[in-house]
Amino acid sequence: MENRENLNIYKASRTIKRSENTLYNALRSIYEDSIFVGEIAQLWPELPLLANLRCGLWYSMKFHSTCYFKSTDGHTNNWSFNTSRLNLHVALLAGQKGGCMIVDSTRKGKRFPDSMSKTIPIWTCVLNRAIMNYRTRFGLYGGAEKNESNDSAECGNTINEDSYNWDCSLHLPLWVSNTERVLIEERLDGWTKDLEVSGADIASIALSLKKPLRPLWISQKTVIWLNEVPDCDSWDFTPIILVSTSSPSSNLQQRTTSEFSWRYIAGAGDDEESWARGLSPSLFWKHAYDLINSGPDTCNKTVADIVEKDRVYRAQRGENAPQISIKPSKSSSNSGHLPAQEQLGLEPLRMNIDEKIYDKNSISWLGETNLAVGTTQLAKDASGVDCVLSCDLETNSFSFKESGAHLNLSIVSSKFDRSSLLRNLPSAVNFAKNNLRKGKKLLVCCNSGEDISICVCLAILMSLFDDKGNFDEGRLLNETRINKLELRRRLVFICQFAVNARPSRGNVKQVFSYLCGGNVAITS
Repeated sequence: MENRENLNIYKASRTIKRSENTLYNALRSIYEDSIFVGEIAQLWPELPLLANLRCGLWYSMKFHSTCYFKSTDGHTNNWSFNTSRLNLHVALLAGQKGGCMIVDSTRKGKRFPDSMSKTIPIWTCVLNRAIMNYRTRFGLYGGAEKNESNDSAECGNTINEDSYNWDCSLHLPLWVSNTERVLIEERLDGWTKDLEVSGADIASIALSLKKPLRPLWISQKTVIWLNEVPDCDSWDFTPIILVSTSSPSSNLQQRTTSEFSWRYIAGAGDDEESWARGLSPSLFWKHAYDLINSGPDTCNKTVADIVEKDRVYRAQRGENAPQISIKPSKSSSNSGHLPAQEQLGLEPLRMNIDEKIYDKNSISWLGETNLAVGTTQLAKDASGVDCVLSCDLETNSFSFKESGAHLNLSIVSSKFDRSSLLRNLPSAVNFAKNNLRKGKKLLVCCNSGEDISICVCLAILMSLFDDKGNFDEGRLLNETRINKLELRRRLVFICQFAVNARPSRGNVKQVFSYLCGGNVAITS
């Protein structure tokens, strides 16, 4: 009897939570938090504003660029420096502009997500150490000396006339315990070596950065005196300002305006598939005024109209515009709510991500390999391309005079089929081989241009190119044994050109399995 009562209380609390996490509450919360982001951005207008994907992308109508630091890489006892998510473009941009600001949010009632508390601090520290090692190795330090401190070593830097210490210590926020700090510091040397052997272009970053990277944390509880805002040039480091949009006082706060009553949701932009109903950040900001002023009662219908009109518009232009399917939650049938207030979720396979504003307007050529990667939409109008390998579920048509210049492979994410990519890689590599050996320029594309197409390019580079990026039709692959280090090196090479690459672990594992003989061999 007691277990049944506990279960009923649990179901009731879940129902209440779902009723509070409505679409209007989420959008209104995002809009209110974006005002804070705009205020912070105005304090240092010279610094570029970056969104940490994907949650951070909702909190401003305009970002300079994006980055991808995962909170899981900073979770306690799971700390990681992931060479498949190096975000080197962030370091280069910070060097060029004198710093940058990164926007993210969290639902968990904390002031900062783990991506900001630990993942990015680890990233800055490892990059600083690799840069210091590079400059020392090539004699860019004049009489460098190491001075031991409680945190780590510092080296004298005399690259320019100004002389200052290159800080290689680990800078963590005060709320990270000393025990956790010590455990992270024990891993820093190993992570630095991983970066140095990954093939990352440390030289370009070392030349770009005049001062070491260092994170700073700003939340809605941070006190900043407007008449004492420091100039970035006055700091002896390159600031990576981490802006957490969440109001940490409570996960849910009742708020009232002259027109509507609504509940604030911290980190409302997170997990958009579960609440956004097909709305993307770019669509939201195009119609923000109408959505916010529509009120809770008509918000769902307003969003549905906006999403459908956008879908029709893109379909008329020949773009990929699948119908958005929305499924009701389990409790919607007996919750007693009107349809406009039901908690709904998107089917992931139907998620439209073509409108993401972080998609670039050009494809990414991978060095001098005659291999490029991009979205399917960009592929249709891409110039300088001789053949296309499309990895979309839907068949796409491309106008090429020569037959056999286009191959469509229906590949789905590893979340839905753990071997979909593996089964299709032999055909993909053979198609690439037949065209690249003729000197043709090949574009590999998928719907997002960030995951499946990246992994297909990885398989092609590993299968058909040597370690210097020269096309060898697979000779090196037949003569050597594939290891994960070389796989990471090639992935880092791709990410240097395709900065939005976000290959999933499951798809990368399928590439490794294929290269290790997990499928049929390449035919001649």
